[in-house]
Amino acid sequence: MSSDSSPLHFETQCIHGGVHKDQQYNSVTTPIYPTSTFYWNSLESNSGYDYTRSGNPTRKALEENIAALEKGAGCVATSTGMSAIHCAMALFSPGDHIVAPADLYGGTFRLFERFLKEKGISFTFVDMTDAAKVEAAMTSTTKGLWIETPSNPLLKVIDIAAMVRIARSHSAITLCDNTFLSPYLQRPIEMGVDIVVHSTTKYINGHSDVVGGCVVSASTDYAKKIAWICNALGLACSPFDAWLVLRGIKTLGCRMDAQQANAMAIARFLESHPLIERVYYPGLESHPQHQLAKEQQKGFGAMLSFDTKDGRPTAERVCMKSKLFDVAESLGGIESLISFPVTMSHASMTPEARAAAGITEKTVRVSVGLEHADDLIADLRQAIDG
Repeated sequence: MSSDSSPLHFETQCIHGGVHKDQQYNSVTTPIYPTSTFYWNSLESNSGYDYTRSGNPTRKALEENIAALEKGAGCVATSTGMSAIHCAMALFSPGDHIVAPADLYGGTFRLFERFLKEKGISFTFVDMTDAAKVEAAMTSTTKGLWIETPSNPLLKVIDIAAMVRIARSHSAITLCDNTFLSPYLQRPIEMGVDIVVHSTTKYINGHSDVVGGCVVSASTDYAKKIAWICNALGLACSPFDAWLVLRGIKTLGCRMDAQQANAMAIARFLESHPLIERVYYPGLESHPQHQLAKEQQKGFGAMLSFDTKDGRPTAERVCMKSKLFDVAESLGGIESLISFPVTMSHASMTPEARAAAGITEKTVRVSVGLEHADDLIADLRQAIDG
């Protein structure tokens, strides 16, 4: 399916992108090709595939689907979200400098600060909601600007268009982690971003039964580079995992609509609760970037966080006493999850980095699922009140 001329709506593209690959039996579901290798027609030609690390029809179908949804020139599907980030960061070389948000996902921080830094790439972490701070962090060696919006876990919304302008004025490229919103609610490439990454484990798959990632390129040039890197580093996902994600993506739009409606109801409940100090959700009028979120996003998503007034005691109680929210890592599935970032998703950040980002023992993160909103609110109320 074409990514630049299709008149179809997003929900229709989700269902029909990457299908109709079976010319023999006309399957309406994309087949799984669980083969490691493909036989050649001659010593000079093959079917277009030779080895599954380099290419596989099932994975290619998923890549076509996601590229169309993100309006990109090309996509590679990877084994995990972190392998997608590593794949994108392989565009850079020792001596390059990257500007990134202070409150980014803990696994990304670990890759940047503890692995890539040792390989000679330097990083500056700033509050990206302040464009002046981003501009001040740019240097003559800055080659990339990493964007994560809304941020994890404090749901800060970064002005993507402003970041693109700053990066271009310094001949740097922009890379955006779009996991929290999915291409249904936000398409950074349409705002000028060069590279978009997802953990497809999350909303794109949506069923908590596979881990995966993807890298979408705005240009053919970057698409070719990323495809070469993915093959060279062996980062591609398996055919079965690609099939699972392709199955999950078919319901992306309706899942996101229902989950973000639940999230809004929960956010309003939490904002009115006397034991909750602050709620982080861009859909609330009290959110400092609420207007920006309305302008650059189609919706507000299904992730939220909150700070408790007395710190860890209430935070721990709500996590452990909730019955419908599983205490677990990850997000974006059909079931609601609750987590404590300090010991879970952001445990790999240094205490100093967490403090600088504003992540404290007051903070609880929630991934809102598809259960009935009234049941979820009742469960949170009993857990908070103890």
